[in-house]
Amino acid sequence: MISASTVAGIVGGVLHRLNGDELTDGSLFFDSRTPRKNGIFLALKGERVDGHDFASTAGGAFAFLEREINCPAIIVEDVMKAAAKWASYYRSTLSNLQVVGITGSQGKTTTKDMIAHILNSASTSKNRATIAPVGSFNNDLGLPVTLTQCDESTAYCVAEMGARHLGDISRLAEMARPNIGVVLKVGTAHLGEFGSREAIATAKSELVRGIQEGGVAILGTYDEFTPKMAESRSDLRVVRFGESGVEEIRATDVEMRSGFAHFELVTPRGREAVELNIAGAHHVANALAAAAMAYILGLGDNEIATGLTTFKPESKWRMEMSEIAGVVVINDSYNANPESMAGALRTTALMAQERGGRSFAFLGTMHELGSESDALHREVGDFAAQLGIDYLVAVKEKRYLEGNHPDWLLADSREAAKAFFSYVEPGDCVLFKASRAEGLELLAADFITFLTESDSKKGLA
Repeated sequence: MISASTVAGIVGGVLHRLNGDELTDGSLFFDSRTPRKNGIFLALKGERVDGHDFASTAGGAFAFLEREINCPAIIVEDVMKAAAKWASYYRSTLSNLQVVGITGSQGKTTTKDMIAHILNSASTSKNRATIAPVGSFNNDLGLPVTLTQCDESTAYCVAEMGARHLGDISRLAEMARPNIGVVLKVGTAHLGEFGSREAIATAKSELVRGIQEGGVAILGTYDEFTPKMAESRSDLRVVRFGESGVEEIRATDVEMRSGFAHFELVTPRGREAVELNIAGAHHVANALAAAAMAYILGLGDNEIATGLTTFKPESKWRMEMSEIAGVVVINDSYNANPESMAGALRTTALMAQERGGRSFAFLGTMHELGSESDALHREVGDFAAQLGIDYLVAVKEKRYLEGNHPDWLLADSREAAKAFFSYVEPGDCVLFKASRAEGLELLAADFITFLTESDSKKGLA
C-alpha cells in the first residue's frame, strides 16, 4: 500500500481533503460503476460525460481531479498526464514483472487474449498471475489502467499498444518498459492518419526501439517491413513467426475445416497439431505470435498447442460465431480494414460452401483509410465478387458497389438493411463487419432477434 502524499509527490499534485497518510493499492480506474476498493479514480472529461460529476460517489481511496469538489482527491493539472506519471512509477516498482507489448495493424486483441489463455491454462505457469484485460485497452488511458492492475504476485502483463500518430507507441513503451515486444503486421489500418504504409511501419517499430536491453523482439513475416524492425538493436534476441517455411515459429500443412484453421505448429523443439476454435485463416498469424511469446516464456510445445486449440475469443464482436435456426451468424463488427475484411469474407464464403448454403455479407464503412479510401472500398467489393459472395449488403456505403456487381444491394440505413433479413434461409452464412463507429453490432443483434423470433413462430405453427 502507498500513501496519498507519496502519490501526490510523484504526479506533482496537491492533496485535497486528504491528510496524506491515506493508503491506496495504486490501481487506477475510470468507470464509477466498477470501482476498485483501494484504487485511484480518474475523473476524465469526455465529450458527453465529465468524471468529476461522479467522483464523490465513485469509491476507491481517492481521485485524481482537475478542479476541487467535495471528495478526497489529489488535484492535478491534467488527469491523463497524472495517470501516465503514476503508471510509469508504479511499473518501476515491479522488478520481477515481465511486460509483453503487442502492436500491429490488426489482431492485437485476439493475440493478447490467446497468450493470456495459454499462460493461464499451462501447468508450468498457471500459478503465476497474468494480467491481460478483456477488450482493447491499448492507449494512454488503457495502458496505465492495465499496468496498475499488476502487483508483486503478477508474473506477466500482456499489453496492447495502438497508435494514431508517430510517437504514440514510443510514449507507451517508455511507460511500460516491455521485456518482450511483438509486431504482428503492417497493414492499411489508420492509413488516413499516417499517410503511407511506410509511416505506419515507422510507428509500429517504436515498440521494438522501446524493448528493454537484452529483451526479445517477436516479429511477423507477413509484410515487407516488420521482419527488419530489429536490425538496429543488436542487444535483442529476435524470433520470427509466419508461414513461409523459414521462421523459428511457423505453421505448416494449414487446412480450413468449416471455417476453422487446422495446422502443424513447428518450433525448434518439434511440432504439434493445432485446431483453432476461432474462425478465419487470418487467425493463424495471431496464433503463431501467441505461440512465439509462450515459447520465449518457457512453455512446452504441447502446452502451447493445447492452449491454442482450447482458446475461444473473450473480447466482444471479434469473429463471434453462432448458429440460429440453421443459419451461421458471424459478428465481426468491432473493427475493419481491407486485410481483416478479406479474411472475414474468405471465411464466410468457405463456410457457406461447406454447408451447401449461400453467403451474405452486411458491410459498413472502413474508417481511417485516407486518400486510398475510395479505391480500397471498391477493392473489397471486387474481392467479395471474386470469392463468390452471393449477397453483399452495403450499409450506408455505396463504394462497395462501384464495380460491376449487379446483384449487390444498398441499404441507406440500419432499418433499411433489416429488410434483407428475409432473404436468408437455413444453411446460409451471414457476416456483419464494419469499423466500430458504424455500430454494425446493433444490426447483428437485430438479425439474431429476427432469426430467433422466426424460429419460435415456426415452432408454434
